[in-house]
Amino acid sequence: MSEHVAEHVPDGPGARTRNGILRGALKDGVASFLGIPYAQAPVGELRFRAPQPAEAWDGIREATAFGPTAPKRPYAPPLAALLPDPEVAGDDCLNLNVWAPWPATGPRGEGPGDGGTGEGGRPVMVWIHGGSLVHGSSALPVYDGTAFARDGVVLVSINYRLGIEGFGVFPDAPTNIGLRDQIAALTWVRENIAAFGGDPDRVTVFGESAGAISVAALLASPLAKGLFRRAVLQSGSPTARSIAKARRTTEAIAARLKVPATAEAFARVDPERLLAAQTAVTDKGSPLISGNPFFIAVDGDVVPEDPGDALADGASADVELLMGTNTDEYRLWFVPGGQADRVGPLIQRLLLRKGQIASSTAKVYRERRPQEKPGEVLGAIVTDRLLRVPLNMLADFRLHSGKSATYLYEFGWPSPVLDLRACHALELGFVFDTLDLPETRALTGPDAPQDLATAMHAAWVAFATTGDPGWRPWDAARPVMTFGPGSPTLVEAPREEERLAWGG
Repeated sequence: MSEHVAEHVPDGPGARTRNGILRGALKDGVASFLGIPYAQAPVGELRFRAPQPAEAWDGIREATAFGPTAPKRPYAPPLAALLPDPEVAGDDCLNLNVWAPWPATGPRGEGPGDGGTGEGGRPVMVWIHGGSLVHGSSALPVYDGTAFARDGVVLVSINYRLGIEGFGVFPDAPTNIGLRDQIAALTWVRENIAAFGGDPDRVTVFGESAGAISVAALLASPLAKGLFRRAVLQSGSPTARSIAKARRTTEAIAARLKVPATAEAFARVDPERLLAAQTAVTDKGSPLISGNPFFIAVDGDVVPEDPGDALADGASADVELLMGTNTDEYRLWFVPGGQADRVGPLIQRLLLRKGQIASSTAKVYRERRPQEKPGEVLGAIVTDRLLRVPLNMLADFRLHSGKSATYLYEFGWPSPVLDLRACHALELGFVFDTLDLPETRALTGPDAPQDLATAMHAAWVAFATTGDPGWRPWDAARPVMTFGPGSPTLVEAPREEERLAWGG
């Protein structure tokens, strides 16, 4: 039997990878294989080093439980109640999960499957989770891949190193280690996904928030070229910093630990003490509020130049792209802790000046939002500056390249929970079609519209399958598919006056 055909094993579905045979679990025609190592455990001499290929094993490896998560701390209150962040103990955190329709088929429709997937197998989607590069994992129930597999997609979700171990900048260690992990996982997919019925030439990489920022960096990275055919950016835009600026967070943590800002010194620090220092330094910020966050670094290697500049210059112009934002992104960060209520007109103006936002730009937002509080207007401005405007600019650049289609969406269904409305991360349960899970309902509440989830999930499946999510690609009229409130509707140039206020 070919190494790329599903393996028969006792008591469960089996798959033969290049490292050995796996036994997963089967339910309602969907096989799941969890906790598969794609690289060696990053401990000992491999800590603060680039990922090394996973070692082979003898016999059958059980793959029925999520693997260890990368070292991290949970979100601080009040976000902890809204964003569950499970932790799985262990060192072998460079692992991934696969959900696949079962029986699988081989690359030529051979094997125990029904042969209905064509010459190359089924479309594959690889999920990169968000979490500000310090939180999150593939073990979050919201990211369960069952619905994608049910609808004919082989879904892969990955873990990668976070925080100082994934994105610290040291003079004696590789840069962007977390991105290197993601590339190693995509390489594993390229080499092994046919064993699960997937087509290695039809891979879509998608991510949200820091995961989308990672996807943008992968689009600009020569080391990731050829590892995927399509990409989805959810609520994240091309963002990176110079080595010097990206290093500041590392230096701040080193100062708190009273150790040199070197990988050698950090490797001698107890992991729990390191996490405590990292949390103390980074927890005062958020994706929309200044602090000491981690950044992807422009290192001349994994990321040779700023991803936004690279993509504007035509990098990955041959990759089909779906991207978008949520209408009220800022509310996840500004509302639960009361920041939106505490910002008055004076503080708003001071923060806008600090952020170098032109007064003429702010004036447009104030005039178009007369019933909103100063903190809400500030949040809308920050959302557009960090997310909506850069993605619109990227779509415009790609339109001129004329090589592959670009599609834009906006998620607008308002959650009743804490008046969060269409906040950051709310779309995840709709994309994964996991509205029935308590972890999803923490953000959506109990009555989120299933028909909207069905439509949004189907669009992602269609994009991965054909490159077309079901609406008109980006053109001069600026079409955006809006998912809620109400039924999905194609809108041309939504809130154009506000976008034009940025000089676009």
